[in-house]
Amino acid sequence: MKTLQFKTNINCGGCIKAVTPTLNQEAGAGNWQVDTANPNKILTVSSDTLSAEQVVQAVEKAGFKIQAA
Repeated sequence: MKTLQFKTNINCGGCIKAVTPTLNQEAGAGNWQVDTANPNKILTVSSDTLSAEQVVQAVEKAGFKIQAA
């Protein structure tokens, strides 16, 4: 399983709640997390099948900014 990391603007519980349905659909529940304590709000995704581009598209579709960490 590969691990992908990204800088995001997902910075609170409400933001996580908003992006959860999209990331659960793309990566699967339990296969992603956001470190809101980190200044860069690091999103970590573990997946065998998702590409970095697919994760970026999913997060942007949910209305958040994202870039490679």
